Amino acid sequence: MNTRLTSLAMVLSLSTGLGVIVTGCDRTTPVTAVPPVSVGVALDDTVMTTKVKTALLGDESIKGFDIKVVTRKGTVQLSGFVDNQTQLDRAVYVAHNVEGVTAVENNMTLKEGKAATVGNTLDDSIITTRVKTVLLADPDVKGVDIGVVTRKGEVQLSGFVGTQVQIDRAVALAQVVEGVQSVVNQMSVKK
Repeated sequence: MNTRLTSLAMVLSLSTGLGVIVTGCDRTTPVTAVPPVSVGVALDDTVMTTKVKTALLGDESIKGFDIKVVTRKGTVQLSGFVDNQTQLDRAVYVAHNVEGVTAVENNMTLKEGKAATVGNTLDDSIITTRVKTVLLADPDVKGVDIGVVTRKGEVQLSGFVGTQVQIDRAVALAQVVEGVQSVVNQMSVKK
């Protein structure tokens, strides 16, 4: 009996895996080649991102935890929400002065209205998680490269992706997530 159950389990596992492989091969959207990045460049970008985050967190006039940092080939992309124009300008200045940064893309948004309550913050965290989950589950959008920040139901998407089609798809996916009031696209196509 145990042998039959084991055999049945193996057959089911293999057939499920085969179904996933066959389904995964049936792409409806064309895949466009993204310029490759060497391991060294990817490592440099990771180090650069860490240096910029550290510099932002170390600056007293900036609430660094509200700012998302992504780096690609020395270009730093800042996104998220800040309280005022002074903080926005300061964040760009701090990032630009980190050694090795070649350019800074400012995709930050000024917060509007009253400060967020604990309830709003919790709701925003849930929305962020839902959007990130949808992006990661979609085979055409590599959600791992997309930053998601939410404030009062406004979702901001940032990062570098391979194609404009991926940007459009990510925005469309985020717009239908429960709780999302609006979506701000701050993504860029990789160069």
